[in-house]
Amino acid sequence: QAQLVESGGGLVQAGGSLRLSCAASGRTFSLYHIGWFRQAPGKGREFVATIRRSSDSTYYTDSVKGRFTISRDNAKRTVYLQMNSLKPEDTAVYYCGAASNWGGEYDYWGPGTRVTVSS
Repeated sequence: QAQLVESGGGLVQAGGSLRLSCAASGRTFSLYHIGWFRQAPGKGREFVATIRRSSDSTYYTDSVKGRFTISRDNAKRTVYLQMNSLKPEDTAVYYCGAASNWGGEYDYWGPGTRVTVSS
């Protein structure tokens, strides 16, 4: 079982950067693939990026490619989302999730961290 907590959100101007963290409790963190999702006001949750448990593969939604980078440190049980060149359309609550199977359902979720990008 994993418990996840996101942090690092805040208010930033367009073009700025933020680094989100997803900290996990439990010794089994390294067994999970971790994904970042976001939910903008009035919209559904959408996939942003994911990283395999061994960090040997990552995947991004097209709208963030070249701007966002996902990474993980299994020793610290933390996954990061470095967000550069932020745009107002990146404004959302960002969630991390843990999945046992690559491409499968996410088993655990954090409560989210809010990112607001002003124009």
